[in-house]
Amino acid sequence: MSDAKIQAQQAQKHEPSPILDENQNVVATPSFYRENLDEINDTARTLLEKYSGIAPERVIQHVKDVRDRAYAVFPYPCIGMFSFLDLDLPLSPCYNEIVDRVKKGDKFLDLGCCFGQEIRQLAHEGVPHSNIYGSDLSPDFINLGYELFLDRDKLRGVQFIPSDIFDDNAALFHQLGGQIDIVHASNFFHLFDRDTQVQVAKRVVTKLLRDRPGALIVGTQVGGKNPQHYTWEKQGKKLFIHDTATWKEMWEQVGRETGMRFKVEAFEREFLEQEGQQFQGMEDMFRLFFTVRRE
Repeated sequence: MSDAKIQAQQAQKHEPSPILDENQNVVATPSFYRENLDEINDTARTLLEKYSGIAPERVIQHVKDVRDRAYAVFPYPCIGMFSFLDLDLPLSPCYNEIVDRVKKGDKFLDLGCCFGQEIRQLAHEGVPHSNIYGSDLSPDFINLGYELFLDRDKLRGVQFIPSDIFDDNAALFHQLGGQIDIVHASNFFHLFDRDTQVQVAKRVVTKLLRDRPGALIVGTQVGGKNPQHYTWEKQGKKLFIHDTATWKEMWEQVGRETGMRFKVEAFEREFLEQEGQQFQGMEDMFRLFFTVRRE
């Protein structure tokens, strides 16, 4: 393939693509791509410097190099916007509980782990690697994670399991079915329409989590003050964006259909400035943090 053709393909990936509401009105036309990285938040920088051992003056260029390679294969918003640097697990109200529980033997699964950045955060906290698991659809994400954090020889105890959450025969279910105490799922549920989100939630609570009180699901996703289905033309699929009320209602439905009870907490947090730039024209969007605890 010629350089010109490669450049043309790359440019096409960066082009803005309309987002439509349920009435098929264009509400925004974001590109979900930032060419440059000017600064890195303190949590991610500390992880890259202290855990990965990258020299401070090399951090930004290193991250950009890995991001560019990743985006050539996976032109996803979280990669194009460097959102993988915005670790959400340390912002969870359950973070200290999670670290303590996993140190004591509970099993933690990062579902849709991307580069495994939250997993590295737990490892940096001194959590035993043998209690940490990660899963994503493609093994390429996992390999790129090793490149980003330079820890292929350091993170030997963590198991990464490439799997499709919709595949009953997936290795994830065969290896970890009914054994997980805590699931972290960020930027995951909002990838699907509402009915599919219910299916995913039911699979998590019936096939992955231990069947006992205290089993926990935590994470964050895009939320909106006008909950509804949106269509991102580039992907050609419907995505349901919740507010705190509809998120809780969904889990009430999951509880009814599984015979389980859940305590659901959710709160809004404004996007960081660079995140908010994705949603110009959709100013009612926010970051929705949640915890779902089995009772």
